[in-house]
This record gives sequence, C-alpha cells and structure tokens, in this order.
Amino acid sequence: MSQMFTTKYHNTCPAPSGTGVLQLRGAPSTIKDGDLTTIPVLYTGVEYFGAEVMGVDWSRPVLESVVEQLISQSNKYAFLIFRKTGLDNERHIAFSQQLGEKLEINPFFYGRENDRVGEPFLWDVGNIELDGSLVKENSRRWHHSLGNTLWHTDSSYHQIRSKYSILLFHGTPSRGGSWTHFVDMRQAYADLPQAKKDQPEDLVVEHDLWHSHKLGSPKVYHAPTASELAVKPPAYHRLVQTGPDGRKVLYLAAHAKRIGGKGLEESQRLVRELNEYCTQVKYVFSFEWLDSGDMVWWDNRQSMHRANPYTNEMTARDVRRSTIIDNGPLAFGVSEEEKIAVGFGKKKVGE
Repeated sequence: MSQMFTTKYHNTCPAPSGTGVLQLRGAPSTIKDGDLTTIPVLYTGVEYFGAEVMGVDWSRPVLESVVEQLISQSNKYAFLIFRKTGLDNERHIAFSQQLGEKLEINPFFYGRENDRVGEPFLWDVGNIELDGSLVKENSRRWHHSLGNTLWHTDSSYHQIRSKYSILLFHGTPSRGGSWTHFVDMRQAYADLPQAKKDQPEDLVVEHDLWHSHKLGSPKVYHAPTASELAVKPPAYHRLVQTGPDGRKVLYLAAHAKRIGGKGLEESQRLVRELNEYCTQVKYVFSFEWLDSGDMVWWDNRQSMHRANPYTNEMTARDVRRSTIIDNGPLAFGVSEEEKIAVGFGKKKVGE
C-alpha cells in the first residue's frame, strides 16, 4: 500500500517577532512506526499533538496487531486523523468495538422516530434533518448544538466517562467550512504556573450537560425539560488526572459547573480562567474535513474539542460519532463518599 499524505499539516502559532501576525509551523517529516506511517500536526515546543495516520487497511476488519499500534499512537498524540477510509456505519461501529469493551448508546434526544442514522451506537452530530433539510434556526436541535461549539470533553457529564470518540464524515464536506478544533490538555497543564497547579490539584468538579447548553443557549436551556434532566444527570470527576502516557492533564469541559467546596460564582470564575489558559492558540489544532470517509479519533482523557457553530450559510454536514466507554482506573469518577466529603450534598435552589 503506497504512503501518500493528502495534506501538509501546519499549526498556527504566534509569530516570534511579536508582531501578532500568525505564522505556520509544523512537523518536519513523516515517521514510520511498525505498519503505520504518521505525520504529526502540531508541535507545542516539547511534544507533538495529533497526527495523520496511513497504513491501515480499512477494507477489512483491522488486524489486532494494527489496533495495538493505533492505541499506542493515540496515547502518544491524543488525536489521530485518517483520510478517505471508505467506512460505513457497520464498519465504523465494528472498528470502535475493537478499541473498548463497551460503546455509549445514543439516548435519542429527538426521539427514535426522528433518528436519521438509525444506529444506537452512533450519534448524529451533523446538521441534517430526517427529511434531508438542514436543521432549522431556533429549533431545539439548533440550540442543542450550540453547546458543542464550546470547548468540551465528550461525556464528562457521565459518571463512567468516555475514553475515545470516533467521528466519521459522510458525503462531501464544504471546503473551507467544515472544521473541528482540538486542544492539548497535557501540554496546557505542563505549562501552568506552579501556583495554579497547586490550586486545582485535589479539586472535584461537577459536570452537567445542561449547564453547557445553558451557556450556549441561555434562553432555551435556562430550564431543561424533565426528560432531558432524567436522561443526563450530573457526574463528578477530579480536575487533575493522569493520562495514558503518564502525563498530568486538566479534565475540563464547558460541562464543568461547580467545584467542591466553592460556590457557583467562584467555581465558574476558576473554570473560565483555566479554560482560557488551556485554549490559547499555541495549544490548539484546527482540523479541516476534506473528503467523504475522513475520520478523526480523539482521546477524551487528554484533549478538549469543539465544533463550528451552525449558521444560516452552512452547507450539509453529515458526521456520525461513536464513543468508547473508559474502563481504566479513573473511569468511574469520584465515589459517593468523596463527593459528599468535598461538599456536594444538597444543592441550593437554582444551582
């Protein structure tokens, strides 16, 4: 199989001259490792973040030896790019199941009868309705999507968190208009001033899906419906965690609502401060969808991401996501006893 990369990858960083003009700076060459050839896409000054991968035969079930190599690459780079895979729903799910024991099941926010994809293990995160039209402005689905434009970690609002997300593009993307953005939470933590590292070391955070939706669309999601609250209650995780490569990370998301031992206002002030620090341009890579079958695999334990918002000028974006549930030592968040110990007992009205 020939190795040919379709894109020259560069990360956008502030120019060293201090003029504020952005320059392009990226990985110098490809790397051959076992069956795989990779090109790293973002150099943070110490490590690489993200890589395009070639060498996988997607026409058949992926060999276990290759899966092991891919997991090793994921641990190293935190997100992996695959171009023109040719995968369909069935093979997308099958590959995802090779990466973990369990996949998340889509709760069908808009009702099973309105699910366009028709696969419980795939989440429709595109902008297409059942009849083929685009999502209507000011519909509840439109406002639901606004939370996805904020920096977040998939399923941090679950008590058993997710490990990987696998996002696959169907159809032809609009050039220049289809992007997903990723941030390196490993290097962001490593660069934190020591005083800031000391502050969050033992903190526990409440993650609430409806909090992020309220941030994205405060009028519509000021009061989630009873069914929405029932299907997605909050979860509790430590703020500082250890990634699969042994490096410490900040486990953050727009879902982060309250911090144990702090009031809502103080919690949000610290969350905003940390989010703003972590999402500096030097830690961010913006990935452009170019072709049908393009796929991205990211590690939710090491990164945050966000989508571009819906607009009136948007074109069709058919993307479907599988989510692999974590089964590692930090997968289950904090215990009920730990949660109570840091102040998550009864909430005040309005919190």
